[in-house]
Amino acid sequence: MPTTPSKQLDTFDNPMPGRDYTIRIDIPEFTCLCPKTGQPDFATLHIEYVPDKLCVELKSLKLYVWAYREEGAFHEKVTNTILDDLVAATQPRFMRLTAKFNVRGGIYTTVVAEHQQPGWVPPPVIDLP
Repeated sequence: MPTTPSKQLDTFDNPMPGRDYTIRIDIPEFTCLCPKTGQPDFATLHIEYVPDKLCVELKSLKLYVWAYREEGAFHEKVTNTILDDLVAATQPRFMRLTAKFNVRGGIYTTVVAEHQQPGWVPPPVIDLP
């Protein structure tokens, strides 16, 4: 296999550091294991962030997500851990991670975790006609 799972998140320089803009990444194939039963949990991860000096490199993000496939983790913990790791790697102005877990026992779980850089003020929302 040419690549293997890795918890290393690589970055590259933000090409437009003087502008607030949003990067949205959807990861529809996230899997981890239920820490109680060992059964797989499936989720779609939605990442939204306003970069500061760095952006996350997507291949490393794919390998990072893959690294959770054999780990037991509660939904709340894994969501917050992923956000913490992404924030540590990129130091964004703002980042939101929404983890939408598939149904298990008739229950859907969605966990939303956010980070905001101290002092950063988001630009006002503009509603177009």
